[in-house]
Amino acid sequence: MPNAGQTLRKILSQNQQELLAEWVQAQLSAATLRSDLMKENELREQSRELLSLMQSAVESGNLAQVDGQHWAPALDFLSRVSRSRAMQGFSPLETATFVLSIKQPLFTRLRSEFKSDAQGLADEVWLTTDLVDKLGLFTTEAFVKSREEIIQRQQREMMELSTPVVKLWDNILALPLIGTLDSERTQVVMESLLQKIVETGAAIAIIDITGVPTVDTLVAQHLLKTVAAARLMGADCIISGIRPQIAQTIVHLGVNLSEVTTKASLADAFSIALKRTQARLPQQLGSAT
Repeated sequence: MPNAGQTLRKILSQNQQELLAEWVQAQLSAATLRSDLMKENELREQSRELLSLMQSAVESGNLAQVDGQHWAPALDFLSRVSRSRAMQGFSPLETATFVLSIKQPLFTRLRSEFKSDAQGLADEVWLTTDLVDKLGLFTTEAFVKSREEIIQRQQREMMELSTPVVKLWDNILALPLIGTLDSERTQVVMESLLQKIVETGAAIAIIDITGVPTVDTLVAQHLLKTVAAARLMGADCIISGIRPQIAQTIVHLGVNLSEVTTKASLADAFSIALKRTQARLPQQLGSAT
């Protein structure tokens, strides 16, 4: 009986073109095929490259340890494929099938090689299954990691879009907040506000919390951190949107906002900001309001 893995090495080395054709055909006929996301020539090229990398790895490395240096090029390629497919909109199953579908043509070749040697076939099939499954699991893990990174980036971009800093008047900025204010979003809020203060040299920033559903101790602390950061940059803050229920909650929680100017509405806060900066509205605009 040949040494473990010897027949697999032979198949990958001597039958690459036949294997590639059979493997691509298996993928094209699979229920997980996404012809709307990937063209056949791209699928064929990815299959050809992975097959070549597998052949190089099994020739020089341990088939049982895919985390060794011999498998590094193949794993790097699978990481790139996983990230690309995550960005294209493939599912984890569809991505894993890219690797796992190679079993069928490999097993066909193994049966042909061993014929009546049932034990040898079983040993080689087990070795091949273990190898391909490890590559498939690595691909799935890389896909999930890439998808999480994409989601986190999209969340950061959405938070940035949901926290616009608006210039209301000379030296006056407004930051309308909508939704829950957690630690991560507070960081985005502070960065956006401080950057705008630097760009405009504003003296006053109005933080409007009309769209914040609830204010608890944690939210109040986040607001105070933002106010303190703005003051370090030379801008005073006014918090607007203090509704009766929010005022009661703040008092009940014992949160000290005595050093921060608070107003019920953005209009009231804007009026205070105009007085502090000694700015005047145009007469036509003033009479209209």
